[in-house]
Amino acid sequence: MTWEIFGIIGTIAFSISGAIVAMEEEYDLFGVYILGMATAFGGGAIRNLLIGYPLDAFWKQDSLFQIALLSMTIIFLFPNKLMKHWKRWENITDAIGLSAFSIQGALYAQQLHLPISATIVAAVLTGTGGGMLRDILAKRKPLVLRAEVYALWTILAGFAVGSGIVHTAVGMYGLFVLIVVCRMLSVQYNWKLPHKSLTNQPY
Repeated sequence: MTWEIFGIIGTIAFSISGAIVAMEEEYDLFGVYILGMATAFGGGAIRNLLIGYPLDAFWKQDSLFQIALLSMTIIFLFPNKLMKHWKRWENITDAIGLSAFSIQGALYAQQLHLPISATIVAAVLTGTGGGMLRDILAKRKPLVLRAEVYALWTILAGFAVGSGIVHTAVGMYGLFVLIVVCRMLSVQYNWKLPHKSLTNQPY
C-alpha cells in the first residue's frame, strides 16, 4: 500500500513536470502527453528491466496512466497567468517526483529481497530515469548529469530503505519529506558536487 501511494504521488508530480517542460519547449498537445508519460513512467520501466521485476507489470497500471493523463490535461488547461512562475513549479514537482519514485523503487527492490546495492540502484533508476528521458526528449542536458546535487538524494533513499534504517510507513513518509526538502535546499542554495571542466584549460 505504501509504494502504491508513492507511485501515485510520483506519477502526478513527474507527469506535470514533463508537461511543463513540453509547454516551455512549445510542443503541441500530443508532445505534452508524450513527454509527460515518458517522465512519469520511464524510470519505472528501466528499473523493472534491470532488477528483474516482471515487465508485464508496467502495462497493469491503468489507474496510474489515467491519473497521469488527467494531471497533464489539467496543467495544459491552466491559464498562462498561473504558469508565469513555471520554473518554481517545475523544481517543486520534480523534487516531489524524485523523492516519491526513489522510495518506491527501493521498496520494489526490497520486495524482491535484493541486496542493499541493488536497492540503491533501483532507487536511483526510478527516481532519475524519467527525468533523464524528459530532458533528452526536450534536447536538454540531463539534470542528473549536471554538477548540482540531484541523484545523491535518491542514493540516500535507497540506502535508508535497503539498510532497514527506515522500515515503517511513518518513516517512509518522513523520508519522503526529507528528500523533498533537501532537493529544494540544493536548488535554493545552488549546492554542487565537485566537478572539473576541460574547457579553456592551458595545454
